[in-house]
Amino acid sequence: MSKIDELLNEVEVIVKQGINKEGVIEILNSLKCYFPYEILDEMKLYGDYLPKNNELEFSEEKRYLHFLWDVLDKSPMCLIANFAIPYRQILAKKLFKSCGKNFIAEENVRFNVPDNIEIGDNVFMNKGAFLDSKGGITIGNSVGIGEGVTIFTHSHEEHEHELRTYAKVVIKDYAKIYSNSTILPGVTIEKQGIVAASSLVGKNVEKNELVAGIPAKAMRERKTLDRNQEELKHIWLHNGEFQD
Repeated sequence: MSKIDELLNEVEVIVKQGINKEGVIEILNSLKCYFPYEILDEMKLYGDYLPKNNELEFSEEKRYLHFLWDVLDKSPMCLIANFAIPYRQILAKKLFKSCGKNFIAEENVRFNVPDNIEIGDNVFMNKGAFLDSKGGITIGNSVGIGEGVTIFTHSHEEHEHELRTYAKVVIKDYAKIYSNSTILPGVTIEKQGIVAASSLVGKNVEKNELVAGIPAKAMRERKTLDRNQEELKHIWLHNGEFQD
């Protein structure tokens, strides 16, 4: 067994047992991330100050898991893909409401309410994606999300900022959202829909529809060549690495 596999096994055992302060310290030591451990008991994350996390009773374990997710991107270990991708898979299984197999998340993928995120199998998120999951985000199987994509699920009233509205975003199987696009609250992207790069999507995207622009509009049907689902070869990395 390689040194990297040994390290991943250590992390997985600790996470499966249930993360506590001692587990956080063990993982930080494994990552060679030196930290004033004495403040872990007092630590609050940004998510602790969000009304939705308080409503959902943001647990100590979720706080520690979210901390460990973000810590990786402050460490040189985030550059080692054969460690970083499986590491995030391990955390995602307990951090999110649900997460399927073969999840691939690149560097600096961020979110605010992990309990409101549901992820299917073979989902790929590229660098710098941000999931505002306050209103809930459901992502189906074999969905690809590009660099710098932002998904919003809440907004504030203009006359009183404390008044919030929430609306779930749903992205169905085999959809693709290309780089630097923004998805607004309440949008559903139907099966095999495509959002072109740098689009602002405020309306639903139909099945096999490609939308583009600011605001995004339907441009044409997806060029499937009569292929569907697995025939579309949503294989994210060379030789399908990290996908069974």
